[in-house]
Amino acid sequence: MKKNTRPGGEWAAAILLGAVLAIPGTADAAAGPAHIPPIDVTELTISKIRKAYRNKRYTAEALTQAYLDRIEQYEPSYNAFTFLNPNALEEAREIDRKRKRGEALGPLAGIPVVVKESMDFIGLPSTAGWAPLSSQAGGVDLFPIRNAVVVERLIAAGAILLGKTNIPAFSDDGTRANSSWAGPTYNAVDRELAPGASSSGTATAVAASFAVLGLAEETGGSIQNPAAAQSLVGVKPTFALVPTAGIVPLAASTRDVAGPIARTVFDAAVVMDVLAGYSPEDPKTSASNGQLPPHGYTSELSKTALCGKRIGLYGPGWRLSDLSPETQDLYARAIEELEREGATVVEDPFAGSGFAELALPGEPYDMRGTESLAHDFQSYLQGLTFNGDVVGSIDELTLITGVSPFQEAGGPLFWYVDKLPVLADSLLHPEDPPDLTGFWALRSQYLSLFDAVMAAHDLDALAFPQTYEAVPELFSDDTYAATTESAINIAGLPGVVVPAGQYGNGAPFGLIFVGPLWSEPRLLGYAYDYERATRHRIEAELTL
Repeated sequence: MKKNTRPGGEWAAAILLGAVLAIPGTADAAAGPAHIPPIDVTELTISKIRKAYRNKRYTAEALTQAYLDRIEQYEPSYNAFTFLNPNALEEAREIDRKRKRGEALGPLAGIPVVVKESMDFIGLPSTAGWAPLSSQAGGVDLFPIRNAVVVERLIAAGAILLGKTNIPAFSDDGTRANSSWAGPTYNAVDRELAPGASSSGTATAVAASFAVLGLAEETGGSIQNPAAAQSLVGVKPTFALVPTAGIVPLAASTRDVAGPIARTVFDAAVVMDVLAGYSPEDPKTSASNGQLPPHGYTSELSKTALCGKRIGLYGPGWRLSDLSPETQDLYARAIEELEREGATVVEDPFAGSGFAELALPGEPYDMRGTESLAHDFQSYLQGLTFNGDVVGSIDELTLITGVSPFQEAGGPLFWYVDKLPVLADSLLHPEDPPDLTGFWALRSQYLSLFDAVMAAHDLDALAFPQTYEAVPELFSDDTYAATTESAINIAGLPGVVVPAGQYGNGAPFGLIFVGPLWSEPRLLGYAYDYERATRHRIEAELTL
């Protein structure tokens, strides 16, 4: 098998390949049980798999084995994973046993999925992508006491968790995962391109057909960027709609959200039904009470959802940065497609509103809201153990690893600490909640202006190019230029990314639908209509 020869790739590929081969059954025949024909897993969706299960053409075990075989074949070239789940095949067999006994099954029963490395998964280390927290990179291993809430909800829904996917160290990069202890992750559409981040591995795993879908997490672009960069659907939920307890935080109190990355809008909507809603482990999600759609997140999926809707377009009123000429051309085509579906478009509705002026001047990434990082991270460490003992605090983590992630010696992490006095002060006493008065006032400003513009123009949603320009190369200094980062993160607004074309260099082009708080069902409907009408998704062709 040809090994990945990019920096860090061969080492990481060898680790992962060894993990694959260590899973019981992966050396067996690809098709699983003899009476099941070989399964081609490329481009499978929830609907296709459900139909195959109904018709008894698949078993969960055979399907899981087929995905593991594909991972074994191509993973060394793409490095999507940090760890595989050694119990995946047994969990698939249990789904088969339940199905055979006629037991009630969850909505994702037998659907192979992946989760982001930052999400706690019992039995696998929680590394945050940071070398000092990986024994394979010379550091130490910490293990979670319990699953992240979203991981637990996937398991309860019957999903087969294949493994955890690669991220940059502490998810602190919106472009690529090159800073991970496991080495860089490659874009499944084009290995020369950045995969988008920080949910890089999840997007690559889905685009490469290593899984049906995956979970991602965002503080500032980390769902939308990799989804758009790899021609996928991504849902960045309203803040506090989906629990983030058990996920390595950057801003759990203010900005962090978790959501799906999938090949189709339908699949993403199905997963939202599994993920959304209150959890006692994450008190902020009480804000979602009364906000869930009574008939689920698939209820507004329609081929005519855009008909008669008023859609706001990107312009300097939203943000002062210009679109590249090629992005303008692709966006112009997308606008025509929206109009063909019956939508009325409104040019730059934010012009003169003062919205663009709310952005932090001179900074490519607006980090406001991450003032809660130290407190949130200290709280998160209460769920991790080292040699059986609870870690519990940043000070204890520093003793265990010999370095603090907040110090320069730990790498160029959290570069914005000195730019946020509240965060700098919070690091001195992370056990105490920081004063976030300034951030909540900023969020209020964003939401007030957003709601006022939407009302003044009678808008149903916004539809923007997800990025200003083509996806940068993997090994370059260029950063991913997202149009909605960090405005929708600070405001807590939802967005749904959908494939919308391709640049001349082969890079995917994506559209993002943005709407008011709790408007995910409508946004999914608009994205579904657009997806069905245009079918722009690029199917990845993998290489060894």
